[in-house]
Amino acid sequence: MTPAEETARMIDGLGAEALAKAQAYTTGNHILLFAGVAVSLLVAWLIVRSRLLDRVTGRLSKRSWAAMTLAVSAAYIAIADLLTLPWTLYTDWQRQHAYDLSKQPLGDFLGQWALGEAFEIVLGGLFMLGVYALIRKTGARWWLWGGGFAAGVVLFMLLVGPSLIAPLFNRYEPVPPGGVRTALEKIADDVAIPHDRIFMYDGSRQSERFTANVTGIGPAARIAISDVALKEASLAEVVAVTGHEAGHYKLGHAWRSVVLMPLLAMLFFYLLNRLFAPAARLLGSDAQLGEARGLPVFMAVGAVLGLLVTPVTNSLTRIGEKQADAYSLQTVNEPDALASALVKTAEYRYPRPAALQELLFYTHPSVENRVLKAMEWKAAHPKVQAPPAP
Repeated sequence: MTPAEETARMIDGLGAEALAKAQAYTTGNHILLFAGVAVSLLVAWLIVRSRLLDRVTGRLSKRSWAAMTLAVSAAYIAIADLLTLPWTLYTDWQRQHAYDLSKQPLGDFLGQWALGEAFEIVLGGLFMLGVYALIRKTGARWWLWGGGFAAGVVLFMLLVGPSLIAPLFNRYEPVPPGGVRTALEKIADDVAIPHDRIFMYDGSRQSERFTANVTGIGPAARIAISDVALKEASLAEVVAVTGHEAGHYKLGHAWRSVVLMPLLAMLFFYLLNRLFAPAARLLGSDAQLGEARGLPVFMAVGAVLGLLVTPVTNSLTRIGEKQADAYSLQTVNEPDALASALVKTAEYRYPRPAALQELLFYTHPSVENRVLKAMEWKAAHPKVQAPPAP
């Protein structure tokens, strides 16, 4: 059987009903990208027209500039997220349940949303304070400095996110002794991650998706595998998927984000500098770029620019995913297991998209293309069978 025939057999093995369901879910996600921008614009318009931030600014006018800016930024985040909560409930909870991708109770979802909201208000408020300080202190070239500030923020999150923030949302425990741990220790040795940073976590709390990850950089780097993977995957699949994630770490994809994300932030800040005034007029705001009460305008421009840059960021991400697949095949050499694990992801990522659909919307190469690469690797690198013991 040729690699193409093996690939077709695997994808077809999902069945017409499952493929149709995956296609509906994936296409819906693409529609939601545009709808989400519309929701963001509506929320920005409502906040501007209600003049809520103007009133908050007026009440804090006697405070220091920093205290007022931080408070207004935090108020905007809280108000905007409350206004979009019904949308969040639909996209992140109800829809996931409708497609059998989550079993998380509503109360637990709302509790985690509230916890995430607290972090967003504090960290988002501080981030915006930093941005407005740059606008205030560096003048017309603030967007250049903004790129450097974004790099610092990305580094900070890579260092503190895995060990300090992620454990607040999930329970992380050492992988118990056995075949899985032994295999993961070998992968950890290949990428120089200490064995005491190999974890399993209760990913099934939020999602039924089969996943693993290698997050952080330097002393914060860790391997974490969802309990969904341990329950529903074979040892070879766990090894193949973790090898893929280890590839992201080994190939320095996190460090790549430290460079690329600030460059994108710099471009965003530059365009925002040019587009803020006309966007403010369209929304009916009289705020200036350097005023925190202009945050609705700031975020409205960001929503539109974020949508426009999606094909670029998706293309960059797909390159990384392709490289990580190749790393897994080269280091653990489990092409059949990698292929079968990838097929399991087809329930939430339609495996046979049109070329233009993949180019514009897919953050990963299509499952069909990835499985084909694995089967081609298998054909080109047959495993050598050990001779039977005498």
